[in-house]
Amino acid sequence: MTILITNHPEKHRYEATIDGQLAGFCEYNLLQNAVMFTHTEVLPAFEGQGVGSALARHVLDEARTQGMPVIPVCQFIAGYIRKHREYMDLVRPETQRAFKI
Repeated sequence: MTILITNHPEKHRYEATIDGQLAGFCEYNLLQNAVMFTHTEVLPAFEGQGVGSALARHVLDEARTQGMPVIPVCQFIAGYIRKHREYMDLVRPETQRAFKI
């Protein structure tokens, strides 16, 4: 199984597909100096298959590549960062306190 993740800026979200079917998405807002992740959802038929983790890893890696700090309003993304501390440097210090990261 291959999870393909693509950015759809016109929708303000990344979409994960499996075999051409939408499996999940991560919504975001681009701010002047950061990207705010607002909501992540995995469709019920694809839960438990690593779609959410693949989305989180992809969007955080892309933010790092673009040099964009992140604001993880989305609880899934915030939780992923708590578990994967290698992404802590992407989160603004004031945001870390606000979201208990």
